[in-house]
Amino acid sequence: MNRSARHRKILQLVTRTSIKDQSALVRLLERNGFAATQASVSRDLNELGIEKIDGKYIVGRNSTPGREFDTLSLSPAGNNLIVARCRPGLASALAVEIDERQYSGIVGTIAGDDTVFIAVNSKKDQADVIQRLREDLNV
Repeated sequence: MNRSARHRKILQLVTRTSIKDQSALVRLLERNGFAATQASVSRDLNELGIEKIDGKYIVGRNSTPGREFDTLSLSPAGNNLIVARCRPGLASALAVEIDERQYSGIVGTIAGDDTVFIAVNSKKDQADVIQRLREDLNV
């Protein structure tokens, strides 16, 4: 399985499970069909902005918002679509972050490797969502 899928699974595991060390995360990933080493998990945690606080991993809230994704651009496409570009391999993590924020006006997201398509209800929602994402992700 690819890195984007592994990143999605790590985000899911960290938000739903109390994980105390990287070896436990490696075992959980293996049980879910992902081959991973401690070194690759260490890099993944760093790239995803996941921190160890009080003895367990959490998605970092003290890091600069959006920085872990290196969002490069947000562009409107038509009347109901926003295209977000980020570093290769991080689009899935960015889509998860956007989905978790539950912005009004967003219908859904689809992630590739370095691109997220964000579907919105209307042209007005498109402008509002772009503005909120620019502020929240420091784009």
